Amino acid sequence: MKDLVVRPIGVVRSPFAELAEAPRQPRAAEGVRGRIELVNGQNLEDAIEDLLGWDYLWVIFWFHRAEGWRPKVQPPRSERKRGVLATRSPHRPNPIGLSVMKIVSVSGLVIEVEDVDLVDGTPVLDLKPYVPWTDAIPSARTGWLEPPEGALPGGERPADPRPTWTVTLSPRAEAQLAWLKEHEVDLRDRLLAALALGPQAHAYRRIKKDSKGLRISVKEWHARFAADGDRIVVTELETGRRARELDKPGSELHLAFVTRFG
Repeated sequence: MKDLVVRPIGVVRSPFAELAEAPRQPRAAEGVRGRIELVNGQNLEDAIEDLLGWDYLWVIFWFHRAEGWRPKVQPPRSERKRGVLATRSPHRPNPIGLSVMKIVSVSGLVIEVEDVDLVDGTPVLDLKPYVPWTDAIPSARTGWLEPPEGALPGGERPADPRPTWTVTLSPRAEAQLAWLKEHEVDLRDRLLAALALGPQAHAYRRIKKDSKGLRISVKEWHARFAADGDRIVVTELETGRRARELDKPGSELHLAFVTRFG
């Protein structure tokens, strides 16, 4: 079979500089603003004419930072490995992704969008309008994600099929998160969203169990937590850097955090 050639028609600009920052699905990125910048010189101004008549857009993109592919992967909402083609994992035979985004505005070669779940710089291969009567099938089964109660009637948008845990923060964790936000590191939403999927040790969600108990890693930080029934309590945050690294250039914030909170 001959190789196929694709060329990007644009690039996504988003607030997510690192892979760990990006939500795993558009549903987890509701309200996140970004834009699609189309390339010059390909008559794309004409190609996107009439796009403003649609509310949502399918964005077909390339997982440009995925390295290799794996026949089986463990998704965040699964307790075991699954066949990669039965998941949304970026580690695919061909690293092609699909996200639905809300159209905010179109100006020239720039499409402002919401619900952006892609890392900044993601190459865009194609755009297609979201057509509800053909793209939405509320009664469809969802395989290993099947909710216990089955499909919802009447065209309602299904809930996340994974049971949601209640996550609370201790006063110490609240103070630490507030301090980090004052220093332009906002971990709160990503931390709460990851833990709402449960406390199980999981490499994809960066949850581990060590001699001190359970912890989850978000960017360069760790959060200690305890689980009881369907409730999770975040007890405190820690720097993800080792003590010997704190006096090195680039670790000033981590050193200040350790000095402030011990």
